Amino acid sequence: MGTSEGWPAPRPAGAVHGRVTVPGSKSISNRALILAALADGPSTLSGLLAARDTALMRAALVSLGVGISEKDGLVTVTPGSLKGPADVDCGLAGTVMRFVPPVAALADGVISFDGDPYARERPMNVILGALRTLGVEIDDHGTGRMPYAVSGTGSVRGGEVTLDASGSSQFVSALLLAGARYDAGVDLRHDGKPVPSQPHLDMSVAMLRERGVAVDDSEPNRWVVAPGPIRALDAVIEPDLSNAAPFLAAAVVTGGSVTVTGWPTATTQPGGQLPELLSRFGAEVSLADGELTVRGTGRIAAADLDLGEVGELSPVLAAIAVLADGPSYFRGIAHLRNHETDRLAALETEFNALGSDVTQTPDGLEFRPKPLHGGLFGTYHDHRMAHAAAVVGLAVDGIEIENIGTTAKTLPEFPELWSALAG
Repeated sequence: MGTSEGWPAPRPAGAVHGRVTVPGSKSISNRALILAALADGPSTLSGLLAARDTALMRAALVSLGVGISEKDGLVTVTPGSLKGPADVDCGLAGTVMRFVPPVAALADGVISFDGDPYARERPMNVILGALRTLGVEIDDHGTGRMPYAVSGTGSVRGGEVTLDASGSSQFVSALLLAGARYDAGVDLRHDGKPVPSQPHLDMSVAMLRERGVAVDDSEPNRWVVAPGPIRALDAVIEPDLSNAAPFLAAAVVTGGSVTVTGWPTATTQPGGQLPELLSRFGAEVSLADGELTVRGTGRIAAADLDLGEVGELSPVLAAIAVLADGPSYFRGIAHLRNHETDRLAALETEFNALGSDVTQTPDGLEFRPKPLHGGLFGTYHDHRMAHAAAVVGLAVDGIEIENIGTTAKTLPEFPELWSALAG
């Protein structure tokens, strides 16, 4: 929670109407960068997101010896001999702190990892323990958290490993993305409560297969990646559908209409479920010619949602729920306690400070809407908390957003795009 004056959230005079184009998906961009860095030749990526998380990923890979250049919006990734010593700044990017260590294990030398202060609180013991099982030497001073160092020898034995990925699907994706380059590939088994964010796992598997990697996921909670080359692939990055969420939510909460361009007909992104989820809140949704349009009906219906597969959408959906016409329930999102911040505690704290009645449950949130008032909304250095505050600000006077700059994590243009739509 910030103590200084925040960014005044625009409060429109009436319904908002507009068209929005969002930049490339962070999740796809950082996976594409990892796979291109490990590929058998250069790859060109178009539509790659330019934001803090992708800048951190690019810098991490360059520090390991990967060549990355950009011209006319096209990013060319040229694999190189991976070696240390190198220092990797993870910032607060889960994809960097979890996806890069399995790549660093393939380097020859010591690769040190650190990040923002809160990043040091995020648990890393699952991925570090799995890498140790696969033969990688890691020094984390016994903490299971950053800072830590990976001592690579130029190759990884690979093979069978069992882990509990109930805290984040990124633990699985991290090993899948690098596993084809391990001597024996990787035979990964999950033992624990269900893995959240299944769309992100589907995304990792699909992107590997596109590059000629054999992945067997036919058995529940088991993924087998065969050893072999990762084929270089020129790729076009889809728009970030999760970053479209606040703009589409604007139509719901103001009774207006918003169109997002470039919407894919099929996608593995969690944001691909937004049409169904927003319709549960009473919105009218249509998709035609690559454009998704959401229209508010003037009524925000209460909803009971299982968000286990799409937890990253929860903050924006919570902003709709606190404005709904009855109690709403979010389930399946206990893992959000280990995201950029403890998102469940943060949403409860910030919305209740505005007058709402939000209560944490063991695996989610309960919303009992009450009249809201203005105030400073803390973001906890979490871009999706800022998005949630902006959505509520469409319907409540006097909302100020602490550290709007945190939206640069995945959408640096957010303040300008938001003001253009809502102002």
